[in-house]
Amino acid sequence: MRPMASLLSTTLDVTSWLAPGLAGPRAFALFVRPLGRARLRPEEAEVMAGAETGRMVVHGTAVTTYRWGDGDRPVLIVHGWSSRASRLAGFVEALRAQGRTVIAFDAPGHGESDGHFSTILDYRVIIRRLHAEHGDFSAVVAHSFGVLATFSLLGDGIRADRVVGIGGVADFDYLLDRFCAQLGVGEGVRRALRAHVERRLFPGDPDIWQRLDAARRHADMRAPILLVHDTDDDVAAPSQARAIADAYGPQARLIETTGLGHRRILADPEVIAHAVEFVMSETLARRV
Repeated sequence: MRPMASLLSTTLDVTSWLAPGLAGPRAFALFVRPLGRARLRPEEAEVMAGAETGRMVVHGTAVTTYRWGDGDRPVLIVHGWSSRASRLAGFVEALRAQGRTVIAFDAPGHGESDGHFSTILDYRVIIRRLHAEHGDFSAVVAHSFGVLATFSLLGDGIRADRVVGIGGVADFDYLLDRFCAQLGVGEGVRRALRAHVERRLFPGDPDIWQRLDAARRHADMRAPILLVHDTDDDVAAPSQARAIADAYGPQARLIETTGLGHRRILADPEVIAHAVEFVMSETLARRV
């Protein structure tokens, strides 16, 4: 552990003992702050330049949205944590080649959007507004934290014909556990952070941890699901995708890759081809 991280974890641990009421807010301030702002890569620039951009204000922060094409029932792209919509440019390009309209966004603190931090509430508000504007999605293609945000809404009034989850996180508790493990803090800080998340983001909602669990099958979520996860993923353990697949049974298909990790998987031609074929199979079935 680096000296600064070690000092920070020690400070949080001591705070959780001496002033438990302060440990939660301090840990939360770090928890909701992306690890730097990912920059646009040269290989993504052409695809992103072809988008029609828009802006919406979410919890006081200006958010950038993207649209390719003008058809109805678009495919929604949902990026992961400390990432941006452009990281899924390969999926956008392949879907556009099939004539599909695609929409996406950069969450607060990510990409071209303003702000320095983001929460799952921001993701949920943005997706709800895009759903209100465009109607039901023909598909959602989500990565990492975006998978958790997507599943939390698909069981809560948002409709999509198909769902693709890549390198997905299944439950919110996993994020807290991983965050605390990376900081090297103890159980006291974890408890304080969990309590602060409940008070700050979901006051008066006793069922939030169950609803923020993609491996808890939602009866209203009947769309076919394709999950793609790499066995060498060092951010989201493969067990996260397996838990979702187990929960949805024959409704879900899981493809496990090797050697792509959590990020390179988004640029892999075979992964992109599998995802687009899965999305397009719904269209072909309708035509038949």
